[in-house]
Amino acid sequence: MATARLSAATCGLSAVAVGALLVGCSASVNVEKAEPKLSADKLSTTVAEKLAATTGRPKPDITCPDDLTGKVGTTTRCTLTADDGSTLGVTVTVSSVDGGRINFDIKADDKASPAPN
Repeated sequence: MATARLSAATCGLSAVAVGALLVGCSASVNVEKAEPKLSADKLSTTVAEKLAATTGRPKPDITCPDDLTGKVGTTTRCTLTADDGSTLGVTVTVSSVDGGRINFDIKADDKASPAPN
């Protein structure tokens, strides 16, 4: 089972048109494989849960198209889609790996993209 932790001291929040935005947040997840890897679906869920827990709002719609490999420095891009259809890019970067635990930082882009017409 995957678990995640969030350090309030490493999290900052800003409000943008798409709602609350996660900046400089950290999380970690346990995975049980020889080469730690977190599936795109589990990564999407974990990022959404961290955002919801930090902001006190419902889980946002987060989509991560790629798995996250447990190698320091590895990054993947996810997308937060707001209720109005606007989107915000989110970068997930592996900060450390401890056995089967992948620790990663979550940083949202500074600007949202408007909803398609």
